[in-house]
Amino acid sequence: MLTARAFDTKVSALYKAGKIFGGVFLGRGHEAISACSAVFLTKGQDVYNPFIREQAGRCAWGDSVLESARCYFGSREGLMRGRDGNVHWGNPQEGVPAPISHLGAMASVVAGMMLAKRLRGEQGCVGVACAGDGTTSVGALHEAANFIAVQQLPVVMLITNNRYAYSTPNAQEFAAELTERGRGYGYEVHRCDGTDFFATLQTMQTAVAAARAGKPQWVVADTLRLCGHGEHDDASYIPAELKAQYADRDPLDVARRQLIDAGWLTEEEHLIWEAECRDEVQRCVAQAQKEAGPDPAAEDWSAVSWRP
Repeated sequence: MLTARAFDTKVSALYKAGKIFGGVFLGRGHEAISACSAVFLTKGQDVYNPFIREQAGRCAWGDSVLESARCYFGSREGLMRGRDGNVHWGNPQEGVPAPISHLGAMASVVAGMMLAKRLRGEQGCVGVACAGDGTTSVGALHEAANFIAVQQLPVVMLITNNRYAYSTPNAQEFAAELTERGRGYGYEVHRCDGTDFFATLQTMQTAVAAARAGKPQWVVADTLRLCGHGEHDDASYIPAELKAQYADRDPLDVARRQLIDAGWLTEEEHLIWEAECRDEVQRCVAQAQKEAGPDPAAEDWSAVSWRP
């Protein structure tokens, strides 16, 4: 979570300085949900579908911050070889499909990957499909959610409810509660305060274990996006009174207090962790900035394979 916040802070500054082109979408307010979404998964065995604010989840999954930096700067050394930007990168061989902007469609990809594992006889696997409250109103997600439930695929559908689909509030997104949508499909349903690190961790541990045993899970985690939809957006549509309700609910602050109260962390150790995370981010960003982009005259890559 600390690494993700440090990375978000860095790319935000670089974007505002004109050093990053394209969109920048931050995970502030989402870190606890994001980290807990992946920490119980095993790279190479399970499937993880990160959303646009899942930098903390990528870190928990075990991906390098360097890879995220390479994607933002179009480095040809990265997994996407400089052909896609910002958060659109993945590594399907290790279980992470590369996300697209049509976010609802990615739940179907997770469903397909998990069905393929079943057909190959792979057991004990689980997939986590991340989505937002707005995405639950997209037709593709409904089709995927229904298919997962009918096939009883071992999938956790994780719905991060940050109150807004871009600038559209919940009240204008859906009439039924998000939990009722999951029950309507036949999922086991959970809900947690996504700003509460311990509660979110426990909820995801329970859901992942149940999905691994073969029962689809629907998790709704509530939070508030502590920034705009992207760095191009000032979030002026979020009422001041709602922001005030979350003034002391920053997930990083909550987690720090919980860990210190539990005796697992000291203030001094926390400061050391923060410094280490900033240093790691700085090193990775500096390296990515120095790496060359793709050379279209020299590359042998193509989007379509064709044989006469």
